[in-house]
Amino acid sequence: MKRRLAAILPAVAMAALAVPMVTATPAAAHAACGTSVADKDGGSWGKWANGANERSGSSTGCTIKGVAYNTQSLDYHCYTWGNDGHSWTFVRNDSTGVTGWIRDDLLSNGGSYVHCGF
Repeated sequence: MKRRLAAILPAVAMAALAVPMVTATPAAAHAACGTSVADKDGGSWGKWANGANERSGSSTGCTIKGVAYNTQSLDYHCYTWGNDGHSWTFVRNDSTGVTGWIRDDLLSNGGSYVHCGF
């Protein structure tokens, strides 16, 4: 038994070295509170939310800058991923002029399809 183990051990060690090591990658950056972005999404307007908070960053911990209602038109700029695992779109409320981040599951068509780049 010991001879068999001694014969197999070097082969197992070599195989382990040949397998690439898997390392964790850092989480995608979210839009920190106070982050605004230029309009990268050239899509048409007319999107809306039904009472969604417009925040200063892609987190519920960021300040609420305004509320978007279904009677107001939103211009999507781009999206990023929040630390909560949800995507968030930066919008301009054309009715109020307020800009902010809204979680995509609260937007009429799921938010922007253009990534902000962070």
